[in-house]
Amino acid sequence: MDGGPPGREQGLNVLGHPLVACSQGEPVTGFYRDGDCSTGPDDLGRHVVCARVTAEFLEYSKSRGNDLVTPRPEFGFPGLKPGDRWCLCAARWREALEAGAAPRVALMATHQKALEIVSLEDLKRFAIDLS
Repeated sequence: MDGGPPGREQGLNVLGHPLVACSQGEPVTGFYRDGDCSTGPDDLGRHVVCARVTAEFLEYSKSRGNDLVTPRPEFGFPGLKPGDRWCLCAARWREALEAGAAPRVALMATHQKALEIVSLEDLKRFAIDLS
């Protein structure tokens, strides 16, 4: 449908609408590094929650063994800074929620597969795109 990798699920967001891009430009996010939080069978971490990361979340993630701040040029990863939008693993977002460090989320750019791990109610409480 979208010309992406075989098995890729661009699909719908958590509100049942077509998934929109999480970010445009640098850093390029998404499991497929195409700017959206689409997923597929090879995305074992389910990188489906579009978040605007905060310093608090980045520190929390680093404390859990996932340093998202340090650039990793060998992987084409420039490192994140507060305010960047990034497709997070749904389970890590839920962990951060339980620890009081969850970043805000863009519901229109969060894949419906996130609902297998986190509730829509929790996501809505942290939404940046609800009026």
